[in-house]
Amino acid sequence: MPVSILVFEDNDLLRESLSSLITLNPDFELAAAYPHALQAKQQICEHKPDAVLMDIDMPGRSGIEAVREVRVFDATLPIIMLTVFDDNMHVLDAIKAGASGYLLKKHISTRLFDSISEVLEGGAPMSPSIARMVVGSMQRLSDNPYQLTAREKEILTALSAGNSYKLIAAQLDISIDTVRSHIKKVYEKMHVHSQTEAMSKAIREKLI
Repeated sequence: MPVSILVFEDNDLLRESLSSLITLNPDFELAAAYPHALQAKQQICEHKPDAVLMDIDMPGRSGIEAVREVRVFDATLPIIMLTVFDDNMHVLDAIKAGASGYLLKKHISTRLFDSISEVLEGGAPMSPSIARMVVGSMQRLSDNPYQLTAREKEILTALSAGNSYKLIAAQLDISIDTVRSHIKKVYEKMHVHSQTEAMSKAIREKLI
């Protein structure tokens, strides 16, 4: 039985090319192809596809927003993001939203069906440059789990040395109010409520 594929892609030429590729492959069938994802939930429920190809950047509603909605009612449907973007923000946002894989449009002609087969087997297909980027981002996240900025880490280090807000402000050539604002952000990111808690956690987890 052919694998049913539902396509969301706003570029007319690419949508037609995808539709033709899928239709010409006897192992796959095109459930439908839409130029936007405004009714993604209804269309997925109607067609019940085996997998979805979702453009990341569409008018009215982005593919990331559509994936986020789909994951509310279907946590396992394989969804591969198709995009010209290979920057960290789009990649990580798509993965956090629940995308199953991520394929650059320039690789569609050579990797599309392998990617679909991989995602149906439980894999997470990604173009090589995307995979390298994700690994790099995860490594950076492990080095800085609370996503502290360079200035926030600087202030945290200064606090751990016993420096007062006034001294930190003078050392960094910023106002005391700015120091307080940074420290408040540090507490929020680290989920602590006091300087003592922040210092203890920073030392214990080797943040400073």
